Amino acid sequence: MTALRLDDLKQYSDVLRAKNGSPINVRFVEPRDREELQSYIRSLSLRSRYNRFLGAISELPNSELERFIHIGEADRFTVAATMTVDGFETIVGEARYAFHADTGAVEFGLSIDDRWQGHGIGKALLKNLECRAASFGAECIFGDTLRSNESMIGLARKFGYAFTNSPGDWKLVRFAKEIHVEPQDIPCASWRLAAISRMAAMSSLAV
Repeated sequence: MTALRLDDLKQYSDVLRAKNGSPINVRFVEPRDREELQSYIRSLSLRSRYNRFLGAISELPNSELERFIHIGEADRFTVAATMTVDGFETIVGEARYAFHADTGAVEFGLSIDDRWQGHGIGKALLKNLECRAASFGAECIFGDTLRSNESMIGLARKFGYAFTNSPGDWKLVRFAKEIHVEPQDIPCASWRLAAISRMAAMSSLAV
């Protein structure tokens, strides 16, 4: 299990930067985001939804939406990337990731609003996900995507991910990257502190 304090989610928010320098707030999704998150999924183009969920959907089924908004269950987490648009906090991207303690790996999937693709949001969000994975002590981060998803494949390639066949589905490709970073060297400040706190907690339990 991870050692995040889920009663105080604000401490795990990060401010990233788009290509033009505009701030992007990345925070955990909460129950209050239910309708906005669903609206975001509905607003994605057919291709973007297909790429994100590896199949044709028009919205998240209620059961899946519940899993998205209740973070931390079975070490699964959902984050929203938001920007201020016309004075309102607006979801421009999302990601869901899971820490698999048995393999020491973090699995993730992400999407970016079609209107905001090409603004560097995907790159910033992927860097942030790598920080989150490192803070858990993960040894690897990976995802599966359709072989036709050129955007995700291109992004993963730029970040140094290796590609293999996805187990059990020829339509998918798996991209994975080993994580070799000490807690004190994690570039994201909030996740560097989370990693150090996790290590301290583990040390106290070992005494």
